[in-house]
Amino acid sequence: MNRMKVDFDEILERKGSNCIKYDAVKQFLGSDDLIPMWVADMDFRTPSIILETLRERLNHEVLGYPVRQEGFFSSIMDWELNHHNWKVERDWIMFSPGVVPAVNMAVLAFTEPGDSIIVQTPVYFPFFTAVKDHGRKLVHNPLELKDGRLCMDFEDMEAKAAAGAKMIIISSPHNPGGSVWTREELQKMADICLKYNVLMISDEIHCDLVYDPYKHIPLASLSESISALTITTLAPSKTFNLSGLSTSSVIISDPVLRKKFSTVLDHLHIGGGNIFGNLASEAAYTHGYEWSRELMAYLSKNLDFMQEFLDSKLPSIKMIRPEATFLVWLDCKELGLNDRDLTDFFMHKAKLGLNPGIMFGPGGEGFMRLNIACPKEVLKQALEQLHAAVQQL
Repeated sequence: MNRMKVDFDEILERKGSNCIKYDAVKQFLGSDDLIPMWVADMDFRTPSIILETLRERLNHEVLGYPVRQEGFFSSIMDWELNHHNWKVERDWIMFSPGVVPAVNMAVLAFTEPGDSIIVQTPVYFPFFTAVKDHGRKLVHNPLELKDGRLCMDFEDMEAKAAAGAKMIIISSPHNPGGSVWTREELQKMADICLKYNVLMISDEIHCDLVYDPYKHIPLASLSESISALTITTLAPSKTFNLSGLSTSSVIISDPVLRKKFSTVLDHLHIGGGNIFGNLASEAAYTHGYEWSRELMAYLSKNLDFMQEFLDSKLPSIKMIRPEATFLVWLDCKELGLNDRDLTDFFMHKAKLGLNPGIMFGPGGEGFMRLNIACPKEVLKQALEQLHAAVQQL
């Protein structure tokens, strides 16, 4: 298979490709006269090694029901061991058509209506519906902004755990704040959960999008006892731009928990997956590492450019520099706008489609989330439009 150097500067026309980010921007944001920087997918070509794998499979012109072969599982096991120092067993790996479905299935499998579930706000907003839509009680454990980084509040967490919470759902690395949880932070959280028997759901979909010198540590890798109380969700979709293939993995070491999750998965009849998602996942984890390193180098340069632009031209907007992810949490409080006016300002004055911070729950007030996974010229244009709009305030 051909391996070509990636041109991340290439500007691709995505309108008309049936993608939410561009083709549904008016439906969701109310205007299509925007630079879309909201949905967490990338404006870069999916790695050629993956596309070649899919094209090769299309040469066999029968698209019947798929099965996941051993290569699907071994690629995940090898990736986690080689890049995250986590030894995953074959039997621990289960399928889900996405991380969000996996979190919802975990809520159904391991809690009952009325049970309290902790989330750490501000956080990826589908966590809220995963709790509330199934009749569970949403309990906030707000993160604290300290020295430009979102941090866990362990005292509050323990109080909520002691009050009877059955589960905590965490984003690791964190979306939207970009925090890469340290070993010490994860251990302190896990100690609390072990003490009060709180099941931990760790969404690690951004785990391969970590900037130097930070290091992602899988929660379940800390110890056998922590692993036995942890449900880990993974997907190649963010790292390799595969979100449209609806393929993720759920890793559960405890056989009792695994059986409970499997029962929900089987009852919903959504465990089959699709041919192309299975093959793309295997190709990504088998051949995608060098591409992912090139991606992170490019994203790092985009971050540097954005930091310099804001510092020199837009000091009223503060960037919470992410330790991971291609999402930037922007503190816009100094603009002096309430949340409705702030959203309106970005959309109608700056002509930018971002996610309002209030979508991510308490702690999101006065923030906006911006996706930098785009060619530098697009990011430059967006920042210039933002600068011009701020000048008119």
